[in-house]
Amino acid sequence: MEIADLLQLQTRVLWAAFAVAVAFGFIAQRTHFCTMGAISDIVNMGDWTRMRMWGMAVGVAMIGFYAMAWLGWIDPGKSIYTSGRIIWLSALVGGALFGFGMVLASGCGSKTLVRIGAGSLKSLVVFFVMGFAAFAALRGVFAVLRVNTVDRVAFEIPAGGALPLWVSSGLGLDPALTGLLVALLVGGALVVWAFAGPDFRNTNNLLAGIGLGLVIAAMWWVSGRLGFVAEHPETLEAVYLGSNSGRMESLTFTAPMAYTLDWIIFFSDTSKLLTFGVVTVAGVVIGSLVCALIEGSFRWEGFRTTQDTALHIAGAACMGVGGVTALGCTVGQGMSGLSTLSLTSVIAVTGIVLGAVGGFRFQMWLLDRE
Repeated sequence: MEIADLLQLQTRVLWAAFAVAVAFGFIAQRTHFCTMGAISDIVNMGDWTRMRMWGMAVGVAMIGFYAMAWLGWIDPGKSIYTSGRIIWLSALVGGALFGFGMVLASGCGSKTLVRIGAGSLKSLVVFFVMGFAAFAALRGVFAVLRVNTVDRVAFEIPAGGALPLWVSSGLGLDPALTGLLVALLVGGALVVWAFAGPDFRNTNNLLAGIGLGLVIAAMWWVSGRLGFVAEHPETLEAVYLGSNSGRMESLTFTAPMAYTLDWIIFFSDTSKLLTFGVVTVAGVVIGSLVCALIEGSFRWEGFRTTQDTALHIAGAACMGVGGVTALGCTVGQGMSGLSTLSLTSVIAVTGIVLGAVGGFRFQMWLLDRE
């Protein structure tokens, strides 16, 4: 492959990632998909309907991921989520910080982008603050703190950090077939659980569950199949085109917000290339905008009070630092990560849920004081 061919392929990869992200934004806006809202419904009303949306999406993505691995299209071991180094404290603490922050900021990173597309100026502020905080956690003052504290606490799993890798290694089974069977078992159970809810079975919920699950799987294909080059013409090494991490990626929104701000600010610097994360951030906003305009639901929205502003800014900062520390957000770890059956992702999602519950209790405490 020549350099010119490589650049053309990278352009196709970025356009494909953008198109899939547009689909995510459109579906999320159309179905009101929201992980924070799902947790809130359970805590405040005992309603599991929106959580079933999330469960079905994860199940579908999980089956899709390991079906592609079984077909030989992607390598599960080439994702950051399946690393054998389990940074459990970073995942737990970062997840809790993210979960707490998303309650204060009225939604996670993906919901922030969806709301920007629907006209929320509040979410635009959250985006800038979250992106700034994420950048500080990636390379700035919070990065130094993170690396020297929670990131040091970890343990190694030689076989890899995903359940199918342990099973295949321990039993001496074929990794690809083991992955597919485990995904069918776990992912299928999630899909069946979602269908079991009598209030769940309608077009809107199925669109969210099946549609977003397929979007996550499609992103794995774009990055891991379409964007994979076995031998770069200059370095002679395998490369995933457009990747910020250097590995196969699917949707995640914390670090990409930082990459987006970096790309916008340093646009004239030719070393700053358009990447997978940047185009997916833009794609979600545009997908949501298109849906909002079609539905007639586009509305400008601003902050109500000074306290409302302060809480959103604080929540955005918590999400930026927490999402980077946990290696992902409710979509990054909660959907993309869980689709790989990663132990680190399970720990991070546990932290996010605990942090969100703490956030709801904090909000109730604020209301009681008023």
